[in-house]
Amino acid sequence: MTGRCLSYFYYYTKYHYEFTITNPSFKSVFYLLQTPPSHSGTLYVVATPLGNLEDITLRAIKTLAESGAIACEDTRRASILLKHLDITGKKLISYHNYNEPRAIGQIVALLEDGTDVSLITDAGTPIISDPGYALLHTLHERNLQVIPIPGACALTAALSACPLPVNNFFFAGFLPHKKGRKTRLEFLAALQATFIVYESPFRIMKLLDELERVLPEAQIFIGREMTKIHEEYITGTIEEIRQRLADGKTRGEFVVVVHTAGKKTIKSEA
Repeated sequence: MTGRCLSYFYYYTKYHYEFTITNPSFKSVFYLLQTPPSHSGTLYVVATPLGNLEDITLRAIKTLAESGAIACEDTRRASILLKHLDITGKKLISYHNYNEPRAIGQIVALLEDGTDVSLITDAGTPIISDPGYALLHTLHERNLQVIPIPGACALTAALSACPLPVNNFFFAGFLPHKKGRKTRLEFLAALQATFIVYESPFRIMKLLDELERVLPEAQIFIGREMTKIHEEYITGTIEEIRQRLADGKTRGEFVVVVHTAGKKTIKSEA
């Protein structure tokens, strides 16, 4: 559009409040001036410490401080972290398996209103064996932006200290508590590859018994209480691990790395 047309349009809109525009070019300019383009917010998937608060990244702190709202599994635990980081005045959205549909609706509404939202879990990297898939799927369908803020993760932390072959591995997350547990373990045993599971302190001994039935020659690496005061890493046969845990050292969640082929193949695969 020429400068003359723009000048005329400015004069017309400034001194005449009720008018009808018939020129298509004027209609386009009028729409752009009267309706500013909306900018949706971004969901930041922010990794937080496993236990040691010094493991938070500078980028994570900046992102949490600048977000308009923070979605978290437990608002009480999130509040402790935010207080430590001296971040105040944030809207906290409780987001867990039992309120997922409602929480997703709240988060989507904020994002579409232009508010940036951070997603955190109780510890480590969100989504990995934590709620979040349904949220990310919904945002993908709505063409809303998701950006990861990398940091601590129980899986990668354990693997980085593991003396077993982990150049190729299968991550299975938490096993079913009851139905499907035996079938899942048989599937993992048949992979003939290193696999990793998360396990609670209440079922770790049961898991060792189950592994002994399907993979009696397996080599095991266990990490527990990682980054905390009583962190511990144990490697050995199933029986050796069982003996080490028999004295009651079963506190904290476990990362269990299982090398299915046994001790004889470790050097050849490394």
